[in-house]
Amino acid sequence: MKAVVMAGGEGTRLRPMTASMPKPLLPVANRPIMEHVLRLLKRHGLTETVVTVQFLASLVKNYFGDGEELGMELTYANEEKPLGTAGSVKNAEAALRDDAFLVISGDALTDFDLTDLIRFHRERGAMVTVCLTRVPNPLEFGITIVDDEGRVERFLEKPTWGQVFSDTVNTGIYVMEPEVFDYVDPDVPVDWSGDVFPRLMKEGRPIYGYIAEGYWEDVGTHESYVKAQADVLEGKVDVEIDGFEISPGVWIAEGAEVHPDAKLRGPLYVGDYAKVEAGADLREHTVIGSNVVVKADAFLHRAVIHDNVYIGRQANLRGCVIGKNTDIMRAARIEDGAVIGDECMVGEESIIQGNVRVYPFKTIEAGAFVNTSVIWESRGQANLFGARGVSGILNVEITPELAVRLAGAYATTLKKNSTVTTARDHSRGARALKRAVISALQASAIDVRDLENVPLPVARQQTARGSAGGIMIRTTPGVPDSVDIMFLDERGADLSRGGQRKLDRVYARQEYRRAFPGEIGDLRFPASVFDAYTGSVLRAVDTRGIADAGLKIVVDAANGSAGLVLPSLLGRLGVDALTVNPGLDEGRPTETTEERRAGLVRLGEIVASSRAAFGVRFDPVGERLALVDERGHIIEDHRALLVMLDLIAAERRSGRVALPVTTTRIAEQVAAYHGTQVEWTTTSPDDLTRVSAKDGAIFGGDGSGGFVIPEFGSVFDATAAFARLTGLVARTQLSLSQIDARIPRAHVLQRDVATPWAVKGLVMRRVVEAAGERSVDTTDGVRVVEPDGRWVLVLPDPAEAVTHLWAEGPDDDAAAELLDHWATVVDNPDR
Repeated sequence: MKAVVMAGGEGTRLRPMTASMPKPLLPVANRPIMEHVLRLLKRHGLTETVVTVQFLASLVKNYFGDGEELGMELTYANEEKPLGTAGSVKNAEAALRDDAFLVISGDALTDFDLTDLIRFHRERGAMVTVCLTRVPNPLEFGITIVDDEGRVERFLEKPTWGQVFSDTVNTGIYVMEPEVFDYVDPDVPVDWSGDVFPRLMKEGRPIYGYIAEGYWEDVGTHESYVKAQADVLEGKVDVEIDGFEISPGVWIAEGAEVHPDAKLRGPLYVGDYAKVEAGADLREHTVIGSNVVVKADAFLHRAVIHDNVYIGRQANLRGCVIGKNTDIMRAARIEDGAVIGDECMVGEESIIQGNVRVYPFKTIEAGAFVNTSVIWESRGQANLFGARGVSGILNVEITPELAVRLAGAYATTLKKNSTVTTARDHSRGARALKRAVISALQASAIDVRDLENVPLPVARQQTARGSAGGIMIRTTPGVPDSVDIMFLDERGADLSRGGQRKLDRVYARQEYRRAFPGEIGDLRFPASVFDAYTGSVLRAVDTRGIADAGLKIVVDAANGSAGLVLPSLLGRLGVDALTVNPGLDEGRPTETTEERRAGLVRLGEIVASSRAAFGVRFDPVGERLALVDERGHIIEDHRALLVMLDLIAAERRSGRVALPVTTTRIAEQVAAYHGTQVEWTTTSPDDLTRVSAKDGAIFGGDGSGGFVIPEFGSVFDATAAFARLTGLVARTQLSLSQIDARIPRAHVLQRDVATPWAVKGLVMRRVVEAAGERSVDTTDGVRVVEPDGRWVLVLPDPAEAVTHLWAEGPDDDAAAELLDHWATVVDNPDR
């Protein structure tokens, strides 16, 4: 029988430990949890195993390889996206079709008798046997009731106490017949307990529950992770401990140096090649990883220390977890429940209070007293800034305190008595943070022009009218619980990289300027900003022919601030406009991908039924635009870019177009056909707007609904793009579907590959080496061009442990083949 080990979960509840390490690789008694699972499988004869991987898959593959060191045969099934518990196993169906198989989680610690579980399954003739166990608190698990024969009668996933009808819970270990795959749809998220098992029970298929005796711990929280360490040391779970038991409960691994004058009170574990100096005091349930140094007079009790950690003299660690490659300096104190991520530095005599979380790559200054979590998860970023400003979860990563410090740092980079324009979207979170920002600016001798709730393009335009810069706070697109604090320069564009670095330096040093009482900044609220903005749009953008064309257009404001400018714009534009969703909805400051798609479908229905010329949908902050043609068909964003390019280039007949390197090369053909040329930019919006501001620029776009109309401004502006599009359609007298039809089809596919920070440089070197004699473009990342014109772009993400890939070919199959090849190069850089 084969086994399947599910090892694709992100383990978000275990962060920061899992911020840079997949959950199955977290060490328990200095061995990854998944290694304990694999050794259990081997003990029961299950040596042929398929491992399903997704999050940071390369780390799991690199650690276990083909399983030879464990005496097993390991193969891997990689999920491109999370597919759920059943979907991930379905992804490995080809290797499991021949016989019954066992499914087990790679991040639960257990010593169950799997041989007896398999015997039970075969004796009952079951299609599925669910391994069950009894726990005192079933709230976090799926509870199950079985009859006297062991047949499952009822499931309930993660009940409330009011729904608890049993203490017998589903451990996520199953024995299954291959026929179960007929009930799992491919390439979509599917769960066993929530989707598959209810269908099987409804059809009367044999599902049995085997109640196992023994140890089982779902290592899903920091508390359960520390408990698992203690249980292994206490001998409560039958697992192999790598080392020598020099006295009852005191385990020392090969190569470890423990000074005779060190105090050891077991049960505890000291990993291989660790060094414990004289006077160090190691107490119960402490686990020391490989290559750890514990200096003299340090005290550790119930502390879990990962590999390559340095613990300085007189440090005091109680009930905490310390990530790998972290330095704990002299006399630092870390209290019960604290977790320090990988590659941090905790300064001398600093104190980290209980239950504080410090994410990877952070420095705690010497003497600091830390009583709140350092949750800013940069994952190796050199500064605070991401793709669109400073972003994070509201009131977790982005707090009013952080907003005050950021605004104070920004103010310090400007001259006293400068003016800064502030604005926000229509969310309550943005409103609260903006008030904190305004106070900090005024306290730093900065005058503030507060626009309150306005579309982002309006904030940019108003900033460019005499301000030294601007700050816009909005909900992160598609992420309702997160916010972006966007910093603008004097042109209203995103702060340049140089400006970001300058702000970041001031923020890191905490050298904020403070005004004397007579220097406190002024606060003003400009009037008529919407009329001024729409007037500027209509003066700058060519709207000839619109009034005579008699166009009917459906405009969807998406219940966002974009709707605030539409009344002023549409009447003066001279179109018959039907506006939908014009009111503000504070409860929906952004929209998910699914909500956006549903909105476009509804817009298409209205356009088709009203026989409008086309429909447009603004994003909630008025920065991006989506299109629907006269038939009600959605024009996908990458096609909308080509449609706009074709219209503008055909009318202008000369000039340059700014496009990011991820855009289809069909755009180059369209531009050249009309006598214009493309200037390729990086994927940074700052770079795109910079190129769009050059003389001779006629258009810019990012392929995601962002359009730059240079005659009005060099930034993304959905209102200016809408006015420009309306004028073009009126003058060409062609429908959007006719324009779309005359442009060749593009075949660009995109994929993300999880890439640890430590190997990102190696990945890019391997890509260049693998390119060989092929043409290579390094405008952004590495773009490799095949002799037949196909290309792939490999681009490391600046903020996440991910590498992005784009590939284009003559058809989807050719693009997919190219993508598969280079994804293998990225996923296996050391081969």
